[in-house]
Amino acid sequence: MVENLLPKEKAAILMVVLGKDISSKIYKHLTEDEIEQLTLGITGLRSFDKETRDAVVGEFYDLCVAQKYISEGGIDYARDVLVKAVGDDKADELIGKLSAALQVRPFDFVRKADTAQISNLIQNEHPQTIALILSYLKPEQAAGILSTLPEELQAKVVERVADMGVVSMEYIREAERILEYKISSMGQEESTTVGGVDMVVEMLAATDRNTEKHIMDTVEEDNPDLADEIHKRMFVFEDIVKLGNADLQKVLKEIDNDILTIALKGAAEEIAEKIYANISKRLHDLIVENMEYMGPVRVRDVEQAQQTIVNVIRKLEDAGEIEISRGGAEDELIV
Repeated sequence: MVENLLPKEKAAILMVVLGKDISSKIYKHLTEDEIEQLTLGITGLRSFDKETRDAVVGEFYDLCVAQKYISEGGIDYARDVLVKAVGDDKADELIGKLSAALQVRPFDFVRKADTAQISNLIQNEHPQTIALILSYLKPEQAAGILSTLPEELQAKVVERVADMGVVSMEYIREAERILEYKISSMGQEESTTVGGVDMVVEMLAATDRNTEKHIMDTVEEDNPDLADEIHKRMFVFEDIVKLGNADLQKVLKEIDNDILTIALKGAAEEIAEKIYANISKRLHDLIVENMEYMGPVRVRDVEQAQQTIVNVIRKLEDAGEIEISRGGAEDELIV
């Protein structure tokens, strides 16, 4: 029976049924690893009867049709059409296979909606629900929604994004259904493991400085450990190349020469050149000489020295003495 076949066996049967000409065209769109696996599947293929052949081709056809419906109107539209055509169980089976194969992410319809409108629709939801939605959006869009939420809600949402892990698909689908209904009611057409600290960092990096500061001040009061983890990732040593020369010189005045030497021992060439261009030739020569005599340095010592510099940068930024480019349009220069 076709249910007992592995996916790679079904793919191999399909290639044989399609013939050499069509199969060769399909191969052009595959990776080397996929080609290797498929070829091994074909060479190890057992004989199959007409019933198996028809079942494999039929399943492939159904998946193509389901994918077409998803492309035209999204998951819910595809399921509605498929239910009428093949019934509830078969529709769920097809949608499930395509969701895994195509990596269809929840809340896809939200990515095409207006940020301000989405913010208005969700701000009265529970912080956990808002966190779930933001976790599936692009950082820039999530940041836009986050910055428009009431201030007392922002930090609660960020904390829940950071703590979020595996979420049941039933909960995700219910949240999708409610939000999609709200959007459709307003006449707005549609034009797993989620969250974590990295997602929070990306969102905060895309917000304005005032929003970030307010959120971080509140998080520091509620959850100092989380605030410390976010701070460590907000600006990394490699971001030094984004600092202006005047700001970098202010930073370097606060750094002990020994710390700077160790930090540069493991620095990329681009970073080293940026720093060398903002110190005196005498200090440059001294650092180079010290690195030669220093010999091997433990990775954790290098990382600690680099983190010391990052901490100084964050301290100076908080004091308003330097400015870190946040990469948005407002940071671009007009000549």
